[in-house]
Amino acid sequence: MKHFLLGMSVLLLVGCGKEPVASEQAQESKAAPEAHPDNFIEDADVVELTAEAQRRAGIEVTPVRLAKVETQISMTGSVQPLDSRVTQIRPLARGRVEQVLVRVGDPVATGQAVARFDNIEAGDLASQVDAARAELQRLKIQQTNAVRQAERSRSLVNIGAVPAKDAENAEADARAMEEAIRAQQSVISGIEARVSRFGAASEIRAPFAGVVTEVRSAAGEVVDSSSVLLTITDLSRVFVEGQVFERDLGKVRLGQSARISVDAFPDETFQGRVTAIGNSVNPQTRTAAVRCEVENSSGRLRTEMFANLSLPTTESHTALSVPADAVQVINRRSIVFVRLNDLHFEAREVQVSGDGPNVEIMGGLKDGEPIVTRGAFQLKSVFLARQLQSEHEHDR
Repeated sequence: MKHFLLGMSVLLLVGCGKEPVASEQAQESKAAPEAHPDNFIEDADVVELTAEAQRRAGIEVTPVRLAKVETQISMTGSVQPLDSRVTQIRPLARGRVEQVLVRVGDPVATGQAVARFDNIEAGDLASQVDAARAELQRLKIQQTNAVRQAERSRSLVNIGAVPAKDAENAEADARAMEEAIRAQQSVISGIEARVSRFGAASEIRAPFAGVVTEVRSAAGEVVDSSSVLLTITDLSRVFVEGQVFERDLGKVRLGQSARISVDAFPDETFQGRVTAIGNSVNPQTRTAAVRCEVENSSGRLRTEMFANLSLPTTESHTALSVPADAVQVINRRSIVFVRLNDLHFEAREVQVSGDGPNVEIMGGLKDGEPIVTRGAFQLKSVFLARQLQSEHEHDR
C-alpha cells in the first residue's frame, strides 16, 4: 500500500511539473515580437570572421576614446542653381517655332542648336531692305537728272537765255536730291542693323554650356521677343542655402569653408565656400540664411537634392571621436563594427556629427569600446554578403 501511494505521488508531481513548462513556452512564443522586415541590422547584427580573413582584410581594432573635436554648425538645405548661371532663351524677333531640338534634362554645349525657327520679322525686314534700296535707286536717278538740269540752266544763264533765278532753283533741286539720298541710305543702314541684330538664321543656339531645365514652346507656336522658349542652367557651380541660428552667426564668415553631403553619395563630401550671409534674422525661427557655393563640374549634384551642410568653426569640445572610415552606411544608417571577441563583430548603429577625417559620435558607443578603425569597408562587404545569403536561404 505504501509503494502504491508513493508511485501515485510521483506521477502527480511529474504531471504538475510539465504543465507550467508548456505554459511558459507558449507565453514566450506569444510574447516574441516580429522583426521589422527592413531592419536587417537588428535581425542579424553580428558577423563572424576568422583570424586569417581578418588579416587579409587588414582589420585593425582601436578603443574609442574621448578627444578634442572641432565644433561644427550643421544645417540642412537643398541644391540650387546660381542665379547668374540661369538664362531664358527668347527669340530676338517675331516668328514661328518649327521644331524644339532638346528636352528637359538634356545637356547642351555652347553654340548648340536648341530650336528651329522661322524668323517672320527678319523676313519682313528683308522685304523692307529691298524696298528701301529700290527707293534709293530711284532717288539716285532723280539726282542725276537734277544735276544735269542744273548744269543746263547754268549754261543758258551764261548766254542770257534764261534768268539766273532758274539756274539757282535747278541747283537747289539737285542739292535736295542729294540730301534725300543720304536720308534713304540712313534708313537702309537702320533696317540692315535690325536684320543683323535679329538674325535671319533658322536656328536658335545655346549661349553657353549647361542643362535644359525648362521647355515652354512647341512646334507651330508663334512667338516674339517676349516669349520664353526654354531655360538653360549652367550647373558647373551650384549653391546650398541653410539657416543658421542667431546665436551661431558670430562663428560664420564670408569665404569660410563648408562641407556638403547628399544622400545619393553618402560616402562622399563636397567642398564649398560661404558666399553670402543674410542681413536679417527671421523673427519666428531666429535664424539667418547662409549660402555656400559648391564646385560641380562632375554634374553629380542636381537641383533640388536634399543636402546636409556643415560649417567648421575655430571652437572645439571634448567628445568621442573615431576616424571617418570607421563609420559605414548600411540601409541608410551609420554603423560601426564593435569587436565582441576574437572572431565576432557587432554592427552597431551610431549617431554621427561632422564629416571631416574624424567624426564625433553623439550616441551608440561608450568610451573604451573596441571598434574596427581599418578594414571596416571590407567587413561591411562580408556583413552584406551574409545578409543576402540569409535572405536567400529564408526564401527557399
